[in-house]
Amino acid sequence: MSTASPSALLVTIAVVLAAGCSPKRVAQPIRPTRPTLIVLLPDPERGTTGRARVSNEFGSADLATPRAATRVTADGPPGPVSTMSEGDVKRLFGGALAALPPAPRIFNLHFRFESDALTEESTALVPAILRMVKELAVPEVVVVGHTDTMGDPRANLALGLKRAISVRNMLVAAGLAPSTIEVASHGEADLLVKTPDNTPEPRNRRVGITVR
Repeated sequence: MSTASPSALLVTIAVVLAAGCSPKRVAQPIRPTRPTLIVLLPDPERGTTGRARVSNEFGSADLATPRAATRVTADGPPGPVSTMSEGDVKRLFGGALAALPPAPRIFNLHFRFESDALTEESTALVPAILRMVKELAVPEVVVVGHTDTMGDPRANLALGLKRAISVRNMLVAAGLAPSTIEVASHGEADLLVKTPDNTPEPRNRRVGITVR
C-alpha cells in the first residue's frame, strides 16, 4: 500500500482533469524506477579487486574495495557507496555466481636465453599443468610465446612462436588433441616486466598457457 502527500495528490488530480479536456491525450501514471544494485567482487583466481566507476547523466560513484556496492536509478545519481557482507553477496548472487563457467587458469613457463628449452624450474611445473588440463572434459588451451627485448623484433616474434610451438608439441605428446590448442606469438610486444630495448630479462622469456 502506498501513501501520498497532499501536494502529490493534487498533482495527480490535475493530470486527470487535463486528460479529460482532450480525449486524444491519455495520462500515464508515473511509476518509480526500481534501483539496480551494482557490487564489485574480487577476482576468485588472483584474490585481487580492481576498480569500477558507475556513472550516468546525474553523477558517478567509484567502487574500489571488495564488495563495494551502490544502487542506481534512471532518474538520479548513483547512491552512496557501501560494503556488502559476504553473506548478503551469497544470498543475492549465489545462484548467478555458481552458474558462471570456471575462471581460466593461467600458467607461465620460462625459457633459457635465446632458446626454446625450458628452465629447470618450469620443467618441474609441466606434470602438474598436464594433469590439470586432462581433468577437463573439453579443454580449450591458448599458448602464447614471448621474448625479452634482446635482438631484432622480427626475430623475437619468430622465437616466441618457436617457443609456443614447442609447448604445443609437448601438450599433444601428452595426449591433448591438436584442435584444442591455439598457438600465437607476441614476441617482445607484451612484456611481463617493462624494460628498455636490448635488455635481458628472464621473466619476459616465457610462454603463457591459458586453460579454460
